[in-house]
Amino acid sequence: MKRALALLSGGFDSAVAIKLMQDKLEIVALHFSLEPFTDDTPEKKSLELVKKLNIKEFYVINHSEEHSLIVKRCDPRYYYIISRRLMYKIAEELAKKLKCDFILDGCNLGQVSSQTLSNLTTITQVVNIPILHPLLSYDKDQIIKLAKKFDTFELSKGPEMCNILGPKHPATRSEVSFVEKEERKADINKLFENSLKNLRKVL
Repeated sequence: MKRALALLSGGFDSAVAIKLMQDKLEIVALHFSLEPFTDDTPEKKSLELVKKLNIKEFYVINHSEEHSLIVKRCDPRYYYIISRRLMYKIAEELAKKLKCDFILDGCNLGQVSSQTLSNLTTITQVVNIPILHPLLSYDKDQIIKLAKKFDTFELSKGPEMCNILGPKHPATRSEVSFVEKEERKADINKLFENSLKNLRKVL
């Protein structure tokens, strides 16, 4: 069976995406922690979801410093795009080491700024590994219904923490060339290298 590295936030979407693909792929989970900007609730929720979904491998990276530097050094309107591109690059590197064939995430089109068609295109171009978006055409109500069906709703519910550093008015359109210029301001390659040093295996 092929393997996928799933980005697990602790919210509804990523858990449902994993459950939808679990009979087709062996899943490894990766959580990006933003402590101390958030508390440890997202990581705890992610660990409980990993156990609930019977995932055998679970990794965590504390990514607070990298996200903070992106906010300080780059145009804040592009925070979600730049931070997500960095997370995909890190996920791709870990996927290679773990012999995973895909990245799996819970994106659904147009729900938030990083998930507009324009921005998804910019984000996904940063990696070469195939990215699976099983919830791309789902709306939030459909996802909530599935979370209840899969019995992940109670574990996933609670305030969204991933937007803690995000701007009030994020960019909904983007060009790769402009985003790459912004990434150079943040010394994105150094942030990538530092991120991998913070990787820890939980399960």
